[in-house]
Amino acid sequence: MDDFYVSHSRFSDPGPHADWLDATPADLAVLREAASQLVFHYWGAGAITEHGFPAARNDEITLRYAAAMWARLRELDPAPPGEPRPPLHRIVGCCRDFTLLFVSMARHHGIPARARVGFASYLMPGWYLDHVVAEVRTADGWHLVEPQLSPGFRDPVDDVAFDLLDVPRDRFLTGPDAWTAVRAGELDPALLVVSPDLEVPFLRGIPYAWHNLVLDLAALNKHEMLQWDVWGALDDSAALAPATVARADELAELLADADVEQLRVAFEADDVRVPPVIHTVTPPGQLLAEVVLR
Repeated sequence: MDDFYVSHSRFSDPGPHADWLDATPADLAVLREAASQLVFHYWGAGAITEHGFPAARNDEITLRYAAAMWARLRELDPAPPGEPRPPLHRIVGCCRDFTLLFVSMARHHGIPARARVGFASYLMPGWYLDHVVAEVRTADGWHLVEPQLSPGFRDPVDDVAFDLLDVPRDRFLTGPDAWTAVRAGELDPALLVVSPDLEVPFLRGIPYAWHNLVLDLAALNKHEMLQWDVWGALDDSAALAPATVARADELAELLADADVEQLRVAFEADDVRVPPVIHTVTPPGQLLAEVVLR
Protein backbone atom coordinates (compact mmCIF):
# COMPACT_ATOMS: atom_id res chain seq x y z
CA MET A 1 0.00 0.00 0.00
CA ASP A 2 2.82 2.41 0.87
CA ASP A 3 4.44 1.86 -2.54
CA PHE A 4 1.17 2.63 -4.30
CA TYR A 5 0.64 5.95 -2.51
CA VAL A 6 4.28 7.08 -2.77
CA SER A 7 4.23 6.97 -6.57
CA HIS A 8 2.62 9.86 -8.39
CA SER A 9 -0.67 9.81 -10.22
CA ARG A 10 -1.06 11.61 -13.54
CA PHE A 11 -2.72 14.36 -11.47
CA SER A 12 -0.11 14.75 -8.70
CA ASP A 13 3.00 14.42 -10.87
CA PRO A 14 4.93 17.73 -10.80
CA GLY A 15 6.51 16.93 -14.16
CA PRO A 16 9.27 19.41 -15.10
CA HIS A 17 8.82 21.22 -11.77
CA ALA A 18 10.03 18.33 -9.59
CA ASP A 19 13.38 20.03 -9.06
CA TRP A 20 11.56 23.11 -7.70
CA LEU A 21 10.09 21.00 -4.89
CA ASP A 22 13.52 19.89 -3.67
CA ALA A 23 13.91 23.18 -1.80
CA THR A 24 11.11 22.24 0.61
CA PRO A 25 12.24 19.66 3.20
CA ALA A 26 10.59 16.27 3.64
CA ASP A 27 8.89 17.37 6.84
CA LEU A 28 5.11 17.01 7.08
CA ALA A 29 4.61 20.16 9.14
CA VAL A 30 6.68 22.23 6.71
CA LEU A 31 4.94 20.74 3.67
CA ARG A 32 1.50 21.32 5.19
CA GLU A 33 2.24 24.95 5.99
CA ALA A 34 3.77 25.45 2.53
CA ALA A 35 0.61 24.08 0.89
CA SER A 36 -1.55 26.47 2.93
CA GLN A 37 0.12 29.42 1.14
CA LEU A 38 -0.19 28.16 -2.43
CA VAL A 39 -3.92 28.63 -3.10
CA PHE A 40 -6.43 31.44 -2.60
CA HIS A 41 -9.93 30.01 -2.17
CA TYR A 42 -12.20 31.17 -4.95
CA TRP A 43 -15.14 31.98 -2.64
CA GLY A 44 -14.04 31.39 0.97
CA ALA A 45 -13.24 35.07 1.61
CA GLY A 46 -15.81 36.54 -0.75
CA ALA A 47 -15.34 37.38 -4.41
CA ILE A 48 -11.71 37.24 -5.50
CA THR A 49 -12.07 40.69 -7.10
CA GLU A 50 -12.52 42.11 -3.58
CA HIS A 51 -8.94 41.00 -2.87
CA GLY A 52 -7.28 42.51 -5.94
CA PHE A 53 -7.57 39.53 -8.30
CA PRO A 54 -8.72 40.20 -11.87
CA ALA A 55 -12.00 38.37 -12.49
CA ALA A 56 -10.35 36.35 -15.28
CA ARG A 57 -8.14 34.59 -12.74
CA ASN A 58 -11.18 32.65 -11.54
CA ASP A 59 -10.42 30.37 -14.51
CA GLU A 60 -7.52 28.95 -12.48
CA ILE A 61 -10.03 26.80 -10.60
CA THR A 62 -10.12 24.56 -13.69
CA LEU A 63 -6.43 23.62 -13.34
CA ARG A 64 -6.55 19.85 -13.02
CA TYR A 65 -2.95 18.65 -13.00
CA ALA A 66 -0.30 19.52 -10.41
CA ALA A 67 2.27 20.14 -13.16
CA ALA A 68 0.11 22.95 -14.57
CA MET A 69 -0.54 24.31 -11.08
CA TRP A 70 3.18 24.35 -10.24
CA ALA A 71 3.89 26.05 -13.57
CA ARG A 72 1.40 28.80 -12.81
CA LEU A 73 2.76 29.24 -9.28
CA ARG A 74 6.31 29.58 -10.61
CA GLU A 75 5.08 32.12 -13.12
CA LEU A 76 3.43 34.15 -10.36
CA ASP A 77 6.39 33.93 -7.98
CA PRO A 78 9.70 32.07 -8.49
CA ALA A 79 10.13 31.53 -4.73
CA PRO A 80 9.84 27.77 -3.99
CA PRO A 81 7.05 26.35 -1.81
CA GLY A 82 7.51 27.26 1.83
CA GLU A 83 8.57 30.85 1.24
CA PRO A 84 6.02 33.53 2.28
CA ARG A 85 3.64 34.07 -0.62
CA PRO A 86 1.24 37.05 -0.79
CA PRO A 87 -2.32 36.23 -1.88
CA LEU A 88 -1.92 37.51 -5.45
CA HIS A 89 1.02 35.13 -5.93
CA ARG A 90 -1.19 32.12 -5.17
CA ILE A 91 -3.38 30.27 -7.63
CA VAL A 92 -7.14 30.65 -7.32
CA GLY A 93 -8.66 27.33 -6.33
CA CYS A 94 -10.32 25.34 -3.58
CA CYS A 95 -9.71 22.63 -0.97
CA ARG A 96 -8.97 20.04 -3.63
CA ASP A 97 -6.10 22.17 -4.93
CA PHE A 98 -4.50 22.73 -1.52
CA THR A 99 -4.67 18.97 -1.05
CA LEU A 100 -3.37 17.97 -4.46
CA LEU A 101 -0.36 20.26 -4.10
CA PHE A 102 0.37 18.89 -0.62
CA VAL A 103 0.06 15.32 -1.92
CA SER A 104 2.32 16.21 -4.86
CA MET A 105 5.02 17.48 -2.47
CA ALA A 106 4.64 14.56 -0.06
CA ARG A 107 4.92 11.92 -2.80
CA HIS A 108 7.89 13.81 -4.26
CA HIS A 109 9.64 13.33 -0.93
CA GLY A 110 8.72 9.64 -0.62
CA ILE A 111 5.88 10.07 1.89
CA PRO A 112 2.81 7.87 1.25
CA ALA A 113 -0.05 10.32 0.72
CA ARG A 114 -3.52 10.38 -0.79
CA ALA A 115 -6.51 12.73 -1.05
CA ARG A 116 -9.73 12.06 0.86
CA VAL A 117 -13.06 13.54 -0.20
CA GLY A 118 -15.81 14.10 2.34
CA PHE A 119 -17.30 16.67 4.70
CA ALA A 120 -15.79 18.88 7.43
CA SER A 121 -17.70 20.02 10.49
CA TYR A 122 -15.02 22.54 11.53
CA LEU A 123 -15.45 25.12 8.77
CA MET A 124 -18.90 26.48 9.62
CA PRO A 125 -20.76 25.76 12.88
CA GLY A 126 -23.78 23.54 12.40
CA TRP A 127 -22.84 22.25 8.94
CA TYR A 128 -20.76 19.55 7.29
CA LEU A 129 -19.23 21.33 4.32
CA ASP A 130 -17.96 19.60 1.18
CA HIS A 131 -14.21 19.35 1.69
CA VAL A 132 -11.02 17.57 0.62
CA VAL A 133 -8.07 16.86 2.89
CA ALA A 134 -4.96 14.72 2.64
CA GLU A 135 -4.17 11.46 4.40
CA VAL A 136 -0.57 10.44 5.08
CA ARG A 137 0.92 7.21 6.30
CA THR A 138 3.40 7.36 9.18
CA ALA A 139 4.86 4.67 11.41
CA ASP A 140 1.65 4.52 13.47
CA GLY A 141 -0.87 4.49 10.63
CA TRP A 142 -2.88 6.87 8.46
CA HIS A 143 -3.53 10.44 9.63
CA LEU A 144 -5.76 13.10 8.13
CA VAL A 145 -3.85 16.28 7.26
CA GLU A 146 -5.56 19.64 6.67
CA PRO A 147 -3.49 21.52 4.02
CA GLN A 148 -5.82 24.50 3.60
CA LEU A 149 -5.92 26.12 7.02
CA SER A 150 -3.32 28.44 8.49
CA PRO A 151 -1.34 27.59 11.64
CA GLY A 152 -3.23 28.49 14.81
CA PHE A 153 -6.64 27.65 13.34
CA ARG A 154 -9.30 27.25 16.01
CA ASP A 155 -12.46 25.24 15.41
CA PRO A 156 -15.35 27.78 15.31
CA VAL A 157 -17.65 25.12 16.76
CA ASP A 158 -15.92 24.95 20.15
CA ASP A 159 -13.01 27.43 19.84
CA VAL A 160 -10.52 24.59 20.31
CA ALA A 161 -7.34 24.21 18.28
CA PHE A 162 -6.63 20.76 16.89
CA ASP A 163 -3.60 19.25 15.25
CA LEU A 164 -3.76 20.07 11.54
CA LEU A 165 -1.48 17.07 10.96
CA ASP A 166 -3.93 14.75 12.69
CA VAL A 167 -7.49 15.96 12.11
CA PRO A 168 -9.96 14.16 14.40
CA ARG A 169 -11.95 11.55 12.49
CA ASP A 170 -15.21 12.81 13.94
CA ARG A 171 -14.57 16.32 12.57
CA PHE A 172 -13.82 15.26 9.01
CA LEU A 173 -15.99 12.48 7.63
CA THR A 174 -14.69 10.76 4.51
CA GLY A 175 -17.23 10.00 1.79
CA PRO A 176 -17.90 6.44 3.04
CA ASP A 177 -18.01 7.54 6.69
CA ALA A 178 -20.53 10.29 5.92
CA TRP A 179 -22.70 7.91 3.90
CA THR A 180 -22.63 5.28 6.66
CA ALA A 181 -23.51 7.85 9.35
CA VAL A 182 -26.46 9.11 7.32
CA ARG A 183 -27.77 5.62 6.62
CA ALA A 184 -27.44 4.69 10.29
CA GLY A 185 -29.50 7.72 11.32
CA GLU A 186 -26.50 9.25 13.13
CA LEU A 187 -26.21 12.28 10.84
CA ASP A 188 -28.93 14.44 9.31
CA PRO A 189 -28.26 14.43 5.55
CA ALA A 190 -29.60 17.98 5.33
CA LEU A 191 -26.38 19.12 7.03
CA LEU A 192 -24.21 17.87 4.15
CA VAL A 193 -23.77 20.82 1.78
CA VAL A 194 -21.35 22.55 -0.54
CA SER A 195 -22.54 25.79 1.06
CA PRO A 196 -25.68 26.46 3.13
CA ASP A 197 -26.52 29.31 0.75
CA LEU A 198 -26.30 27.18 -2.39
CA GLU A 199 -29.82 25.95 -3.04
CA VAL A 200 -29.01 23.36 -5.71
CA PRO A 201 -30.67 20.02 -4.82
CA PHE A 202 -27.96 17.66 -6.10
CA LEU A 203 -25.26 19.65 -4.26
CA ARG A 204 -26.59 18.79 -0.81
CA GLY A 205 -27.97 15.93 1.23
CA ILE A 206 -28.10 12.32 0.05
CA PRO A 207 -27.28 13.07 -3.63
CA TYR A 208 -24.09 14.87 -2.66
CA ALA A 209 -23.15 12.22 -0.12
CA TRP A 210 -23.23 9.74 -3.03
CA HIS A 211 -21.17 12.15 -5.16
CA ASN A 212 -18.43 12.44 -2.54
CA LEU A 213 -18.47 8.70 -1.88
CA VAL A 214 -17.62 8.07 -5.55
CA LEU A 215 -15.03 10.88 -5.62
CA ASP A 216 -13.40 9.40 -2.53
CA LEU A 217 -13.18 6.00 -4.20
CA ALA A 218 -11.55 7.71 -7.19
CA ALA A 219 -9.07 9.54 -4.93
CA LEU A 220 -8.17 6.28 -3.17
CA ASN A 221 -7.33 4.98 -6.64
CA LYS A 222 -5.18 8.09 -7.27
CA HIS A 223 -7.68 9.84 -9.51
CA GLU A 224 -7.74 13.20 -7.72
CA MET A 225 -10.72 14.71 -9.52
CA LEU A 226 -12.18 18.20 -9.41
CA GLN A 227 -15.12 18.50 -7.02
CA TRP A 228 -17.45 19.39 -9.87
CA ASP A 229 -16.56 16.45 -12.13
CA VAL A 230 -19.28 13.96 -13.06
CA TRP A 231 -19.06 10.60 -14.82
CA GLY A 232 -20.61 7.15 -14.77
CA ALA A 233 -23.37 6.97 -12.17
CA LEU A 234 -22.90 10.61 -11.13
CA ASP A 235 -25.35 13.15 -12.45
CA ASP A 236 -27.49 16.07 -11.28
CA SER A 237 -30.30 13.97 -9.83
CA ALA A 238 -32.10 15.56 -6.89
CA ALA A 239 -32.94 12.10 -5.52
CA LEU A 240 -31.31 8.69 -5.76
CA ALA A 241 -32.94 5.56 -7.14
CA PRO A 242 -33.18 2.62 -4.70
CA ALA A 243 -30.58 0.72 -6.75
CA THR A 244 -28.12 3.61 -6.38
CA VAL A 245 -28.69 3.75 -2.62
CA ALA A 246 -27.98 0.01 -2.40
CA ARG A 247 -24.86 0.46 -4.51
CA ALA A 248 -23.66 3.25 -2.21
CA ASP A 249 -24.23 1.04 0.84
CA GLU A 250 -22.07 -1.63 -0.80
CA LEU A 251 -19.24 0.77 -1.64
CA ALA A 252 -19.28 2.47 1.78
CA GLU A 253 -18.94 -0.88 3.51
CA LEU A 254 -16.09 -1.92 1.22
CA LEU A 255 -14.17 1.36 1.59
CA ALA A 256 -14.28 1.13 5.37
CA ASP A 257 -11.55 -1.52 5.37
CA ALA A 258 -10.30 -2.15 1.84
CA ASP A 259 -6.74 -2.86 0.75
CA VAL A 260 -5.28 -1.49 -2.47
CA GLU A 261 -6.26 -4.51 -4.55
CA GLN A 262 -9.86 -4.35 -3.34
CA LEU A 263 -9.96 -0.64 -4.12
CA ARG A 264 -8.66 -1.31 -7.63
CA VAL A 265 -11.24 -4.02 -8.26
CA ALA A 266 -14.07 -1.84 -6.96
CA PHE A 267 -12.91 1.00 -9.20
CA GLU A 268 -13.10 -1.18 -12.31
CA ALA A 269 -16.90 -1.17 -12.25
CA ASP A 270 -18.44 0.80 -15.11
CA ASP A 271 -20.59 2.98 -12.87
CA VAL A 272 -17.65 4.43 -10.88
CA ARG A 273 -14.52 4.04 -13.03
CA VAL A 274 -13.22 7.36 -14.42
CA PRO A 275 -13.46 7.12 -18.22
CA PRO A 276 -11.22 8.95 -20.72
CA VAL A 277 -13.95 11.56 -21.28
CA ILE A 278 -15.88 13.06 -18.37
CA HIS A 279 -18.11 16.05 -17.79
CA THR A 280 -17.48 18.91 -15.42
CA VAL A 281 -19.90 21.46 -13.98
CA THR A 282 -17.55 24.34 -13.21
CA PRO A 283 -18.94 27.00 -10.83
CA PRO A 284 -20.34 29.55 -10.65
CA GLY A 285 -22.35 29.15 -13.84
CA GLN A 286 -22.98 25.40 -13.42
CA LEU A 287 -22.43 24.87 -17.15
CA LEU A 288 -21.81 21.27 -18.20
CA ALA A 289 -18.68 20.83 -20.32
CA GLU A 290 -16.96 17.79 -21.78
CA VAL A 291 -13.36 17.14 -20.69
CA VAL A 292 -10.89 14.72 -22.27
CA LEU A 293 -8.45 13.51 -19.62
CA ARG A 294 -4.84 13.10 -20.60
